[in-house]
Amino acid sequence: MNIQTQIKEYIASQPEPKRGDLQELHRIIPEIMPGCKLWFLDGKDDKGKTVSNPNIGYGLRNIKYADGKTKEFYQIGISANKTGISVYILGIDDKTYLSKTFGKKLGKASVTGYCIKFKTLNDINIEVLKDAIRYGFEGRKEGRAQRV
Repeated sequence: MNIQTQIKEYIASQPEPKRGDLQELHRIIPEIMPGCKLWFLDGKDDKGKTVSNPNIGYGLRNIKYADGKTKEFYQIGISANKTGISVYILGIDDKTYLSKTFGKKLGKASVTGYCIKFKTLNDINIEVLKDAIRYGFEGRKEGRAQRV
């Protein structure tokens, strides 16, 4: 099954309003970064055990581990969670940046070092979320987000 089909099925499997919100985010994110690589992670490890919620990923970054090995992964991710939606903005060195820069302007959202959680898109300022996503794509230098 190709990635587009997996994404479509994942979104369709969600109850409303998550389904509509995920669909809207899946429309918006590629508009911010046209042609970005799409990813779908089903949340299962190599043995088929569920280890996380499924994720839709966008973009491409290289993760460099302490032992020198590297791995390709996405820059921006979205996932349904128990209470709503999580948007992941990965590779940010300053774990306070998202909260300091976007937290108060986002609306009813929880912001951690790399994750923005909210119940529905109606609870947040979508333009501020778009700015955070843009930062995640554009603030890259050697696979890391930097201030722009």
